[in-house]
Amino acid sequence: MHLTQKAIAQRIGQIDVVIELLDARLPGSSANPMLAQLTQGKPALKLLNKQDLADPDGTALWLAHYNALPGTRAMALDASMAAPAKALISACHALAPHRGGMAKPMRVLICGIPNVGKSTLINTLAGKRAAKTGDEAGVTKLEQRIALAADFYLYDTPGLLWPRIIVAKSGYNLAASGAVGRNAFDEQEVALELLDWLRLHYPGLLAARFGIEAAASLSDEQLLVAIGRKRGALQTGQQVNLQKAAEIAIYDFRSGVLGRITLETPAEFARWLAAGQTLDAQRQLKKDAIERGRNTRKPAP
Repeated sequence: MHLTQKAIAQRIGQIDVVIELLDARLPGSSANPMLAQLTQGKPALKLLNKQDLADPDGTALWLAHYNALPGTRAMALDASMAAPAKALISACHALAPHRGGMAKPMRVLICGIPNVGKSTLINTLAGKRAAKTGDEAGVTKLEQRIALAADFYLYDTPGLLWPRIIVAKSGYNLAASGAVGRNAFDEQEVALELLDWLRLHYPGLLAARFGIEAAASLSDEQLLVAIGRKRGALQTGQQVNLQKAAEIAIYDFRSGVLGRITLETPAEFARWLAAGQTLDAQRQLKKDAIERGRNTRKPAP
């Protein structure tokens, strides 16, 4: 993470446009606030990737939100689709119209959190395997420069997660999406949070996939048990294997077989963020008070 921060800080002065690749299912949670600080003042293109997995209505809300920001454009795409992906080149030129041609080539930095689809997108744009891909976090290890045209250079950086997530809901959404390595979270806890959202916002998809009617009237724990029984995740004594049931729920969301789902809206994320910032400020005040107390108790030299 430190090396990625350093690479971006060193490169940013030469960059004309910053592309941030976001997960269309959780755009707010997949936007790294550390990147916003590192790239402040640069024209920004927000790419909502994996739009084929997201709720179209939710994607429309996020596109409107980002397109209303100054110096920002937003597009939704599926990184495996060549035609929509190539549109980002013209979008970059619109954001930086003074760049172009061999004398002033366009220099674009693409960044995002792990496993958001950067490498797949780059390979689509380049028309070849320019970047290593994989269905896990942290595949890209080093900065790469890819020439998408004679006067268009794309700089790829490793995925960057922030050291501390202050929005609890974002942590769950990131884990559900696959942005966080599986050793860093509890599948059952993440599945329960995911199901709590789905039962209120997408009960019809739960009914269609698992045959669970009136999902909104069930608790997240009851839903997890019902999924385990429906999918045969049983152990000795016909008890539901909750770990297996959780893995099924998370996989069905990630793969899209459950349906097109968005886990947050701009308004909801704004509320989560405000609450998280308030709690974080309170924690910092407590830490500062403890530190002051320690200093006052230290004997004079």
